[in-house]
Amino acid sequence: MLRRSLRIGAPLLHSLEPVQRAPRLSPSNIDRAIQKFSSQNARCISTSAYRRKAEAGNSTTGSRGAVDPDELSHFNALASTWWDAQGPSRLLHLMNPMRINFAKHCLQMHPTSATADAGGGESPFSKGLRVLDVGCGGGIFSESIARLPETSHVVGLDPSEQILAVARAHAKKDPTLTGKLQYINSTIDDYPSDHQVDLLTLFEVVEHVPYPAAFLQSCMRHVRPGGWIVLSTIARTWSSWFTTKLVAEDLLRIVPRGTHDWHKYINENEMRAFFEKQPGWGAQGMLSMGCLYVPGFGWKAVKGSEHIGNYFFGVRRDMQ
Repeated sequence: MLRRSLRIGAPLLHSLEPVQRAPRLSPSNIDRAIQKFSSQNARCISTSAYRRKAEAGNSTTGSRGAVDPDELSHFNALASTWWDAQGPSRLLHLMNPMRINFAKHCLQMHPTSATADAGGGESPFSKGLRVLDVGCGGGIFSESIARLPETSHVVGLDPSEQILAVARAHAKKDPTLTGKLQYINSTIDDYPSDHQVDLLTLFEVVEHVPYPAAFLQSCMRHVRPGGWIVLSTIARTWSSWFTTKLVAEDLLRIVPRGTHDWHKYINENEMRAFFEKQPGWGAQGMLSMGCLYVPGFGWKAVKGSEHIGNYFFGVRRDMQ
């Protein structure tokens, strides 16, 4: 099912689609919505804007540019329930096996830099997989990838010390994680650029940062040649507004209200267009996979659904 659902080597678009207008439940919001949409059109190409704000000393950019204070406050409030598999993070727990499978699929498509140094022909994990899980939260994925025998070291990075306290406490329950899993309270901007890994993950993160282009470029510096960035996010469509905002947050309440901002979603073709423009990225590997949450059955890979709602995306740094 995984292989049949992957979209590999699809044409990369050279321009961004116009942002689609979400339904508004109150006419009084129209003027504010128009103003917000005009600013959101540049989200995927906002690096220059990000830098100008950083130079001006904006409190949400610069060394803390990957952090939106409102987002941080929202997730801090969920810290104590992060490991409750039936709580507010239930959908993340259900998605985790798919995260692992997609990341492994990407890594097995091509050798990592460690394998290339050994002359090729070995498992991509032959010298041990080094992972940087950016925006790791309570460590759902960090713990899972650290438990794989092929993994040598995992760093979970998150700007919230409150959430990382929960992550560290949970990791202590498993002695096998000692020495393999480390949590660091930092943003990607502040993390040392000489620390490079085979796999950098961004699961349910990009749609929560204020300047995604600059954020992704900061992440790219931490990937070794031959390594991968693997992420999951949500396409900005009418369907995703209906399912993630109206149904999931407002009606069924299976996701806490305020978790998502539809205007921050990034379409799959926009993600591809961004990485196409990055020198040294994507020529040797770029793929995506759409997935849908089916109540009672969990997350399912569905071909073509990357253009509708949730999707996984992987891109490889070219070997030099």
